[in-house]
This record gives sequence, C-alpha cells and structure tokens, in this order.
Amino acid sequence: MKYRIEKDSLGEVRVPSKALWGAQTQRAVNNFPISGIKMDFPFTKSFVSSLGLIKDAAAKANLKLKLISSKKSKAISKAAKEVWQEKHHHEFPIDVFQTGSGTSSNMNANEVIANLAGKFSKETISPNDDVNMSQSSNDVIPTAIKISAHLDLTNKLLPAIDKLINVIEKKAESLKGIIKTGRTHLMDAMPIDFSEELMAWSSQLNSSKEMLNIFQKKLLELPQGGTAVGTGINAHKQFAKYFAKELSLLLGKKHKCVPSSNFYHELSSQDTSVQLSGELKNLALVLMKISNDLRWMNSGPLTGISEIELRALQPGSSIMPGKVNPVIPEAVAMASADVIGNDVTISVAAQSGNFQLNVMLPVIAYNLLKSINLLAGASNALSKNTISNFKVNKKNLELSLSKNPILVTALNPIIGYEKAAYIAKKAYKENRSIIDVASEETDLTKAKLLKLLDPSKLAKGGL
Repeated sequence: MKYRIEKDSLGEVRVPSKALWGAQTQRAVNNFPISGIKMDFPFTKSFVSSLGLIKDAAAKANLKLKLISSKKSKAISKAAKEVWQEKHHHEFPIDVFQTGSGTSSNMNANEVIANLAGKFSKETISPNDDVNMSQSSNDVIPTAIKISAHLDLTNKLLPAIDKLINVIEKKAESLKGIIKTGRTHLMDAMPIDFSEELMAWSSQLNSSKEMLNIFQKKLLELPQGGTAVGTGINAHKQFAKYFAKELSLLLGKKHKCVPSSNFYHELSSQDTSVQLSGELKNLALVLMKISNDLRWMNSGPLTGISEIELRALQPGSSIMPGKVNPVIPEAVAMASADVIGNDVTISVAAQSGNFQLNVMLPVIAYNLLKSINLLAGASNALSKNTISNFKVNKKNLELSLSKNPILVTALNPIIGYEKAAYIAKKAYKENRSIIDVASEETDLTKAKLLKLLDPSKLAKGGL
C-alpha cells in the first residue's frame, strides 16, 4: 500500500495515499484497534450520515451569519452532502471504542469533508477552521446521536411497529369467536377469545409506540451550539438557531429541529438516550413476550399445547428427521435479549457525565442505534414469517376446553367457592368433564350447566 505524509499538531503521520481522511483520523485508527467494529457498521451508518448532515447545516448557517465565504460554504455543503448520502462511508474507519467524546469521529468527518471540498473548490479548506467552524466535538457528537436515533426511529422502527400492529390486528379479526383456554401461571384458567389474546399484544405495541413518538420529537431538541462546555464559545450567538433551521430544511418539513433549552444539560448528560433506551428495552420485552407466547402455543405437536402451527421454515434438527422448530420467535427473543444488554451498557455509559461532558458517547451511539435496528428487524420478522400465517388447531382448543376444570369458576356465585373447588378437583382426578361432575354434585340440571358453563359466554365475562 502506498502512503502520503500528513501533519497535525503532534507531528507527521503516514496515511494511505488514496484515503480522504487525514492525520487525526489515522492516529485514531492506529490507537484503537479494539473491536474491529467501525463507525460505518450497518447499525451506525445513520450516525455517519448525521455527521454529514451536521457539517452541511453548519456550513449553511455560518454563511448566513457571514462567518465564512460563499465559495467555502458551498464546497463544504457539497462534500457533506456526499457523506450524508452514504457515498463515502468507507472513509470512516475508526473503531467504536475510541476517545469518549467522539472527537476522533468528528475529526474524521472534518478531514474527509475538507479533502472532498478541496476538490470542489480552488479554496484551501481547513478541517478545523472551516468544516468545524462554530462547532466542537462536544456538541457535534451528542447532536449526531440524537439525529441518527431520530432518523432510524422514523425510517425503520416505527414503520416496523406499525406493520406488526396491523398484521396482529388483521390476524385477531380472523380469529374472532374462536375460544381457547386462558392460562395464568402456565396453568389452565378461564376461557378467552383467541382474538383478545392477540389484541393484548397489539395494545402493548401501541403503548410502546406512543412513548417512542414522544422521544422521536424530543430527539430534535439539539445541543449544537453549546460547543466545548455549554457556553457556546467560538460560536455566533445566533448559530444554534440558524443551525437548527438549516438542519430542519435538510431533513424535511416533518423534522423540525430546535436548539436545546440548556446546552450544559445536553453536553454533560445523555438523559434522552437513557430514556429512549429504557423504552426500547420495554419494546424488547413486549416482543419477547409475544415470541414466548407463540412458542408455547406452537409446542408439540403431540405432547405440547399445540394450539397453533407455525409455518415450517427450515428443518429443525440435524439428527431428528421431520422436526421443525419455532425459529423466528427464537431469533426475536435473542435479539430482544441483546437489546436488554444494550440498555445496561447505555446506563453505565450515561453515568460517565463528569462535570461538563459525558465521555462514553461513541458506545452510547453504537448501542442505541443497534437496539433500534434490532427491534425493527425483529418486528418485521414476526410480521412476515410468524403471525401472519400461523394456523389454529381448533380440535386441540376444543378438547382442552372440554376438560378444563377451571370452568367451574362460573358456578362460584351459585354453589360457593368450596363446593366449586371440590367439583374441579374431582373432575381433574377422574379425567371427566366439569359438567358431568357438577350435574352429580349439585341440583343444577345439565341444561342449566351447559348454559352457565358455555365457554363462548365465559370468554365475554359470563354475560
């Protein structure tokens, strides 16, 4: 490989001759060979794009404030646009585990954009003085975290949740009137309408979606303009306002950015990331609950519950012929477990907001975006390959209902709890229907019992 010599305040550095980055980026590449996970990793592509958007908006804001020449501003914006359009993501080689402020990634963006801009203009473009004008890594990186999370929520996760909700509700509609045994503690309980079980999932998802919509807007309250410690040193007093306006124009009408009400807060803490991660963890638990319900209902096919049959997607065993497993719910549960772990990492990282700056920003960005993308993919997998096409085993549902001794609960107001408990235990012990035993142990006629213990009425609360 051929190299060129670049200089920074520490001296000379060898940089690959074709690379758009410069000395500071190369130092970071040399210093942090830790994980091999680069900032252009699929989960963090939106973070790199956000750096491009920030530099584009800053160049435009600086021009409006007459802090930079028109030629330089236009060249920087053109170069930054190529970055946020993902044309140069391979030029971001720095490991996620780097300097805690993310200065290395900010300078990576500054150097790449400066070199590109130099090709678009006869002007000499400085990474620090021009591309980074009115900015600091300390406000750029927190802003990039917010913008990238907002973009991935908007473009990936929220549409995936909407799709999953629609698939669940459509399936629930098709299952209306199908009565099954309810279960508490994994034990037989009163009957429910199958559709209501699915609508509970939908309700959980809608509740999570409502919270995510709140964070979607909150993520557009930006710390850009606080610069180094929150004072706004080296930035025009109106820079934050102009920057937010320019970024809003780049993102589109539905994405109205505003300056944060307190830059000191935004630079020193990652409260919004922690709050968002908490809701992402909650969504992970919702998806895990849905996945485990599906796994239990699909268990069998002969010795399990076997209420439903998930579509066979692949052979389930390398040794047991004919075995098929619930692979999608298992994969979703694993993705959900990873999200829960990400939340722990974000929580630990967020407590590193010492005085005026959090110093674990890159790992917060990585794990937050990873969670968003994992949940989007998991939701899409459940929609496409699991919930939309499972079959209901009506014979097993009816058999379970006919033997369910807990139906006797409906007789409590008539014969009392103790008598009902005796009947339930006897029916279970003798493997007989609850109606047969109740007709022997009470004065109620079989016709009356059939009416009182009709599962379809019990599923509606006994009305």
